[in-house]
Amino acid sequence: MPDQMENLLVSACLLGEKVRYNGSGQLVDHPFLAALIDAGRVITVCPEVDGGLPTPRPPAEIQSSGSAVRVVTINAIDVTEQFTSGANNALEVAKKEGCAFALMAARSPSCGNQQIYDGSYSGKLIEGSGITAELLQRNGIQVFNQYQLDDLEAAMTQAARAQA
Repeated sequence: MPDQMENLLVSACLLGEKVRYNGSGQLVDHPFLAALIDAGRVITVCPEVDGGLPTPRPPAEIQSSGSAVRVVTINAIDVTEQFTSGANNALEVAKKEGCAFALMAARSPSCGNQQIYDGSYSGKLIEGSGITAELLQRNGIQVFNQYQLDDLEAAMTQAARAQA
C-alpha cells in the first residue's frame, strides 16, 4: 500500500544523515518507513541546515518571553532567523511535494512535535513544538516523531483508504 500513499516529509537526521547539531545522524529502523522509502514516497529536509546553519553547530533551544519566541544557542547567539528560514523551506517543500504528513525528530527546537527543551539548557522538557513542526501543523500537515511511527502508519493508511 505505501506506493498508493501520499509523500512523507522526513527529517534527514532520522534517515541517518549526519546533520544533527553534534554531527551525528539518528537512523530510524521501521518496516513502514522502509516501505515508503522503497516506494519513493519519502522527501527529506533538515530545516536547520537548510536555514544556513553548519554541522556540527552549538546546541540551541527555544526561549520564550511573552509572545516573543527566539531560538538561542548555548553560546547566547540568536539563530531565530536561520530556524525560521529553514521552517519556511520545509513548508514550501512539503507543499510542493504533496506531503500531508511529516516524520520529524523528537524534542528538536526545529522538529519536535510534542516536547521541546525549556530554553535553560538544563535538560528539562516542556510541552511544545519546534519552529518547523509548529509551522507545518499550522498549515494542516500532521507531524509525528520517531517514537510515533505506528501512529503515523495508521494515520497514513487511513488517509490512503479514504482517498481510494
